[in-house]
Amino acid sequence: MSSKSPPPVPPETTDAAQEVAPRRRGRPAKSEQDSLRGELIRKSAHLFRTQGYDNTTVRDIAAAAGIHSGSWFYHFKSKQEILAAVMEHGMNESLARIEEIAPQTLPPRQAFQRLVEVHLHNVLAPNHDFIPVLLYEWRSLDQPSRERIIKLKDRYEAVWDEVIQRLHASGEWSMPTRFDRLLMFGALSWTAQWYKPGRASLEDLAAQAVQFILRTPAKP
Repeated sequence: MSSKSPPPVPPETTDAAQEVAPRRRGRPAKSEQDSLRGELIRKSAHLFRTQGYDNTTVRDIAAAAGIHSGSWFYHFKSKQEILAAVMEHGMNESLARIEEIAPQTLPPRQAFQRLVEVHLHNVLAPNHDFIPVLLYEWRSLDQPSRERIIKLKDRYEAVWDEVIQRLHASGEWSMPTRFDRLLMFGALSWTAQWYKPGRASLEDLAAQAVQFILRTPAKP
């Protein structure tokens, strides 16, 4: 071995050096960022629902997520941007749920009741604040964000329209109009104001809602 060559480092010295190596600074790893971003969306949704969008500050959101206020801006540029993220998250979850039903494979009334059940779950399920925020804070959203969410809303309603057409063809909804659909969504969404867990299960509530909307009992 040359006299100029450095002496070999014992394995235990290398391990110790690795243990005390300083942690690399900068943004967290992508998986950590995604996890924190999701947590910020969930906490924001709850605060926007319980306190209102205007009454919720960036500091409130950071405190609820357990991070420093400055860390918030790694993920969102403004409170307006996170409001849009909350609504988009809610609409994407709702779309995924109703598209899982595959309503075209079910009898029309059964498919309709499943859609009602999913909609009520989106509005009433514990810790599911996204759709109520969309309903109550829509006017707080800027126009570009509204346009993105309207596209998701149109996809959501297209699934309902197909089932309503099948109900009409079967004779179970004799004269559905566009106002009927607006009244239907209004009534279903308003349950957030009065429904209390324990009064009825979401399945029972959905069955009652279907009978109320169609004005006919289910056929035996």
